[in-house]
Amino acid sequence: MVFGEAIAILAGDALQTRAFEVLAGLGSPPAAPKAIVQIISLVANAVGTVEGMIGGQVLDLESEHLKPTPELVNAIHRAKTGALIRVSVVAGGVYAGAAQEDVARLTVFGSKAGLAFQIVDDVLDLTVDSAQLGKTAGKDEATEKATWPAVYGIDQSQRDAARLIEEAFAALEPYGSRADGLKALARYLVERKN
Repeated sequence: MVFGEAIAILAGDALQTRAFEVLAGLGSPPAAPKAIVQIISLVANAVGTVEGMIGGQVLDLESEHLKPTPELVNAIHRAKTGALIRVSVVAGGVYAGAAQEDVARLTVFGSKAGLAFQIVDDVLDLTVDSAQLGKTAGKDEATEKATWPAVYGIDQSQRDAARLIEEAFAALEPYGSRADGLKALARYLVERKN
């Protein structure tokens, strides 16, 4: 807002490019340089145009003023920030040399936690004031965005987010207390008030 929309867009572009510079410069992980290449690919997909944040944002914009459907809202929410949460979890596992079955569990966990985050974000937009939210509350409804509550209502949305977190936790069950940090993060994502 201080420097204008054009500079904000360019700053976003620069930060995205910087992410790949940082990833390319990572020291060799236990799984060797092959893991770095895999992580770069995962991040590119998560920010990309098909199943990633950019694609989700395009769907989000194109769906304004349309009647939201469960399929559309699910596609939008699995992309956007949900994809970034998923890739953050999975990339850590890949960097640490996780086996394929562990990466699969982390993918399930990250996908479910990411979707829960997006659902809670939609609910907060309708239930919290702008001061507490830290951004303009009610903006999704005013622009007729395709949101989870627009399809399912607030109560069902809250139940869906809670169910997704439980399913995310179930994916980590084999790790016992070693997964407590990830579980705490997921819990924060759905219990936050802004």
